[in-house]
Amino acid sequence: MKIGVSHTTLTAPDGGIADPVRVARRVEALGLDSLWVSDHLAWGTPILDSTLTLTAAAAVTERIEVGYCVMQLALRPIAWAAKQIGTLQRISGERLQLGVGVGGHPPEEWAAAGRSTTDRGRRTDDALRALPRLLSGQATPVPDAGDAPLTLSPPAPMPRVWIGGGSPAALRRAARFGDAWLPAAVTLDQVADGRERLRELSRAEGRPTPGVGVSVFATLDSHLGGMSHDALVDLCAGGFGMPREHADRVVVSGKPGQVAERLAAHADAGVEHVIVVPFGHGWEQQCELLAEAVALL
Repeated sequence: MKIGVSHTTLTAPDGGIADPVRVARRVEALGLDSLWVSDHLAWGTPILDSTLTLTAAAAVTERIEVGYCVMQLALRPIAWAAKQIGTLQRISGERLQLGVGVGGHPPEEWAAAGRSTTDRGRRTDDALRALPRLLSGQATPVPDAGDAPLTLSPPAPMPRVWIGGGSPAALRRAARFGDAWLPAAVTLDQVADGRERLRELSRAEGRPTPGVGVSVFATLDSHLGGMSHDALVDLCAGGFGMPREHADRVVVSGKPGQVAERLAAHADAGVEHVIVVPFGHGWEQQCELLAEAVALL
């Protein structure tokens, strides 16, 4: 099982912006497998552009995978998204992991981008359908441009596609277009149920069953700047709308040995990639503790 880390906002403890080059180098030096970033125009806290951040990370590393967790494809014109994805795939040496979600929040960023949230699911599917041909350099009708044909050059290999979300629609999308399913903050029972449903759906689509990754909200030792377990549960319940009992079950917290036990349980459940999202200050110290936990597996 691979273990990566998400720097959700790239906000430094002093309220400034963390250096993505330093972050990427540190993640690689610690022996972690991947670095992921979220994708927003505006999110209430300082946030850098996801594609440019991943490009900087890819340019100064050699081994780690770099990924969107997750890219809001419908927030962009399809052709422009394809050009960014193909360029990043080439710059990274094919280390890009393309997490995709329908997004929709906050609605202000969608309005600012001139994009509607009402049909974002359909437009996400249209983009996923067109991307492989666009990246391959074939003349491709572009759905959100009146099916005007476009040939992108140079071509690039299609990155691995991770479909985010836990809804029935997300599972259908993963079965139809995804190489893997990427839910966030789910129990292992939910992972098992989702895997079974994916097997059924992918069989109907005539496709291989997608793999499974999980995005995990974590606080690794509150003494080093991480939130307390209860504080993170409160944040998940209040800020993300989770039932508090559910948040208490899915939040990962504690010292490296405790975290290693939780990660091992994910591996036993068939999860192939865990993306740890540390909350609180002391992000770099939490990554060091995560690396200690990984060493115990």
